[in-house]
Formats: sequence, C-alpha cells, structure tokens
Amino acid sequence: MSDRIEFHDRMLSLGLARVAEQAALASASLVGRGDEKAADQAAVNAMREQLNMLDISGVVVIGEGERDEAPMLYIGEEVGTGKGPGVDIALDPLEGTTLTAKDMPNALTVIAMGPRGSMLHAPDVYMEKLAIGPGYSEGLVTLDMPPATRVSALATEKGCAPSDITVCILERPRHEAMIAEVRSTGAAIRLITDGDVAGVMHCAEAEKTGIDMYMGSGGAPEGVLAAAALKCMGGQIFGRLLFRNDDEKARADKAGITDLDKIYARDDMVQQDVIFAATGVTGGTLLNGIKREPGWLTTQTLLMRSKTGSVRRMEYRTPV
Repeated sequence: MSDRIEFHDRMLSLGLARVAEQAALASASLVGRGDEKAADQAAVNAMREQLNMLDISGVVVIGEGERDEAPMLYIGEEVGTGKGPGVDIALDPLEGTTLTAKDMPNALTVIAMGPRGSMLHAPDVYMEKLAIGPGYSEGLVTLDMPPATRVSALATEKGCAPSDITVCILERPRHEAMIAEVRSTGAAIRLITDGDVAGVMHCAEAEKTGIDMYMGSGGAPEGVLAAAALKCMGGQIFGRLLFRNDDEKARADKAGITDLDKIYARDDMVQQDVIFAATGVTGGTLLNGIKREPGWLTTQTLLMRSKTGSVRRMEYRTPV
C-alpha cells in the first residue's frame, strides 16, 4: 500500500474543498431557522452529490452512522466515480447542527481523505480527548494525567503561569468536575456548546484563537476528524474510547477494535497522508461564516494536506 495518495490531477484536492463548500452553501438558507434536521439533511445531500463527482474510489469510514441508521453517507458507502485512487473518507456534512440552527459561532462542514485503510474506523461511541497545538514536547500531556497536572505541564513548557492558559471544554454535565479542577489552577476555560472538531482545531492556532488545550469527551468519529486536522496543522491529540454498555462494545467489535482501553495518538487515528477541508457555515475564530450580499454568497474554506504541510484559506463567491 502506498503511504500517500497519488494525486495525478492536482484539481482533486481543490475538488475536496468544493465538496465542503457545497455542503455549506446548501445549509446557508437554514442558518438561524431553528431546524437542525433540515440543515443537516441539506448539507448531507449536497456533500454526497459533489463527492460523487470526484474521480476517486472512495469508502466512507466516518460518516452519518451505520447503514441501517443513515440513508446517505453511511459507514461503508462507496463514493466517487470509481475511476481514481482508493481512499478512505471521513466526513461530517454539518459539524454543529445546533450551532447552525441557532446561528451560533463555529459551525463547519468537514471532510478528510486518506489512502484506503489509513484511518481509524471509530465506532459511534464517546471518546475521551486531549489536544494541544504544535511546538510542545511529545507526550507532554497525557490522558492519564489529572486535568490540573495537564495545565501545569503545559504552562511550564510554555513558560507562563497557569493563569495564562486557556482550555476549551464542551459544556456538558459530565464535565463539571473537570471544569472545576481546571479552574482551580487559575486557568481560563472557553466553554463550547457543540462542535468539538473546531474546538480541537483551535489549539493548532493558539495565537489566533487564544486556545491552548482541548480536553473532555465527545463523539469518537469527531475525534478522527480532529486528528486529521491536526496531522495537517501540527499538534498532538490523544483519544480513548468510552463505553457505556455492551451494545457500544459490540459496535467496537464490529469496527475491528479489540483493545477497548487503547489510547490512540494522532498518528494512530490517521496513519498516512491526509487532505482535510472545512468550510465555515457560521462565523467563528478559525473561519468566516457564509456571507450574504445582494446576488452573492461568499464562503471561506480551509484546505490542508499533511504531506506538504500546506494550509490554505480560500474564499469562494457564487451567484444566487
């Protein structure tokens, strides 16, 4: 197996950006309208249609759910024209459906592509996550450390006081103890209501976003997407699957996971070259949201590739 995708046609990576853009544009009219399902469905329809125009032999490994749960972009669905390289596809057509419905910041459309067999087939369960940006010692923070120790270790290496550290955490009752412990160090916390892929990505551009570290549990599929982003942007992410019952353990078994306690580092979740694209739906710190002007819609897309280290922000203006 090749350790990279051979893009004989350089337009293919731009095609992936187009997939993210079209999903965002499809959900534009539903921003702030209070209908999460309609916004998500519009993004799904557009992403699938555009994805099937790409010259790839793709298989969805992170998608909208199992085949019996999702009619489109389900795990195992074959996408693309079938004429190009064999690739794994990880996607979230609308990361932050609630954010979109309520017109809150940081809703994104997200897609990543890597060689066949290169991405963790994460089951639809929770994952404990910990992420920091680039430039730190490998293993500086770990999932086995208490939250306060993570803050202290990061502050020491950064050369600042814990009070100068900001941690991003998903606002959920299950995180109350973690939030209290982090605050006991003097560190600041930026709570987010949804969108933990964006939350992790914020760590990679700390100077721009003000976020130094992400911690807490969220969806395992989103953990793989976040790992794909950090493989391109730089930074560390660790994940450990969390199981609440035997049904969830059975999902892991179906996905081929045998070590239920394994801690996955970034390169365990995304093992080879990866291309990542995300388009802003609502305005945020990383990406602008969809801008409406008379007769036009403008999107901003982040297009990255781990092999080259390229990070591009592109604006696309389309007539309506």
